[in-house]
Amino acid sequence: MPADVAQLLAGHGLMDEYDARPRYQRNDYLGWIGRAKQPATRHKRIKQMLDELRAGGVYMNMEHTPSRKV
Repeated sequence: MPADVAQLLAGHGLMDEYDARPRYQRNDYLGWIGRAKQPATRHKRIKQMLDELRAGGVYMNMEHTPSRKV
């Protein structure tokens, strides 16, 4: 994970929400952010990730239902 992303997650108190997501979602977020070619796009993607983690129930602008352990 890039240091700035980790710092933002921690600074916004969202690291637990990030860690609670399935591995594929965590990887998707980081890959999506990393593929941004422009700093403004990268910033926009980080903001979207933070907003979705804060809101809960959203992943890449889609409804997300956390899996329950049985």
